[in-house]
Amino acid sequence: MLALYLRDVRVGVRAGGGALVGVVFFLAVVAVIPFGVGPDLNLLARIGPAVLWIGALLASLLGLERLFQLDREDGSLDLMVMAGERHLTALSVLVKCLAHWTASVLPLVAVTPLLGLFMNVAPAGLAAATATLLVGTPAIVFVGAVGAAVAVALPRGGLLVSVLILPLVIPILIFGVAAVRGAVADPDPFLPPFLILLALTLFFAVIGPLAAAVALRWSGD
Repeated sequence: MLALYLRDVRVGVRAGGGALVGVVFFLAVVAVIPFGVGPDLNLLARIGPAVLWIGALLASLLGLERLFQLDREDGSLDLMVMAGERHLTALSVLVKCLAHWTASVLPLVAVTPLLGLFMNVAPAGLAAATATLLVGTPAIVFVGAVGAAVAVALPRGGLLVSVLILPLVIPILIFGVAAVRGAVADPDPFLPPFLILLALTLFFAVIGPLAAAVALRWSGD
């Protein structure tokens, strides 16, 4: 499993510059908001956490269609599905999700404090946004693995992946934004939505790879 993780991280870094494309897209989303809403710094600070989360969520969806595509093209996906039981396939999917998150999504988390400056977010909000994205974005990848597994056998299934999983990641967005707002707005709590966000990630870490393994076996049939 360690060899699979390291292989997928190397492939993710080399294949199409996925991390750089995600960071540039994240930057574009955040940078255009001040031009759209005007130079009101108080308004930017108020909507900043939501903009950071929406930008990171959309950027996280960009490379999900490639999660299993390369393995399908070289035949290793069929070997992975046929080589073991369903729980072993699910474990392989979990490792691939973690590798994809490391290569493509973790850079988005790393640049969040810098992009938050565009939105006039307070230092406490920048720290909270980074922490919530660090905890919440793996859940997006775990959910996305299900959509990628469903669409892996379909031509041009990239848009279908986003359409399938976008409704499922809305709770992650809601609790992530609520936690960041709790860090900068005194009456709102930070810890309860943050713990719910963590629970969602742990839940999808179990359900997502299992559902993706079933979908991969179904698509192989």
